[in-house]
Amino acid sequence: MIRVNDNELSWEKGLTVEKLLRKNNFLIHLCIVKINGIHINKKSFSTQIINDKDDLKIVHLVAGG
Repeated sequence: MIRVNDNELSWEKGLTVEKLLRKNNFLIHLCIVKINGIHINKKSFSTQIINDKDDLKIVHLVAGG
């Protein structure tokens, strides 16, 4: 299991930040991600592996007027 914004989700081997964001319908270019308190650079989303028991914080930026 992993925690994403304080919700438990199932973990799968080889899960990357990009796969998780796509699976949960986030717009990748509008996301800020931290894993265990460490900021993940957008350039690393496709290669950054998420490990079992990791704690992720995802902020999905939106604009409005």
